[in-house]
Amino acid sequence: QVRLVESGGGLVQAGGSLRLSCAASGLGVSDNTMSWYRRAPELQRELVAAIANLGSTNYVDSVKGRFTISRDNAKNTVYLQMNSLKPEDTAVYYCAATVRRCSGNGCFENVYWGQGTQVTVSS
Repeated sequence: QVRLVESGGGLVQAGGSLRLSCAASGLGVSDNTMSWYRRAPELQRELVAAIANLGSTNYVDSVKGRFTISRDNAKNTVYLQMNSLKPEDTAVYYCAATVRRCSGNGCFENVYWGQGTQVTVSS
C-alpha cells in the first residue's frame, strides 16, 4: 500500500524559508517520479517541481531559483526547500508519486497523493 505523508508547512513571513518533507512507504522515491504540486484558493492545482527516477528535475517558472526538490533514498523521503518565499506561494502543497507499471498488456501509470500541507506566506 502506497502512502505519502507531507510535513513542514506553516506560516512564514515573506522572504523566509520552509522545507517540506514527503515520507513515502510502499514505493521507492528513487524508482519513480516524485512531484510537488500546490493549490491556492480559487486557482487550479499547479505542478511546482518534480524529480525523475534518474535524478533530473524541473520547476515551474515562478519558483526557479528559489525552490529546490531533492530526495534522500535512504530515508525514502522527498524534500522541497523553499527560499525567498512570497505571498503568492501561499497554497496547500501536495506530494505526488507517479508509478509506472508494465506488463504484457502494456504500461500504465498511477498517481498517488499525500494529504497536503498548508503553506502561508504573510506580507
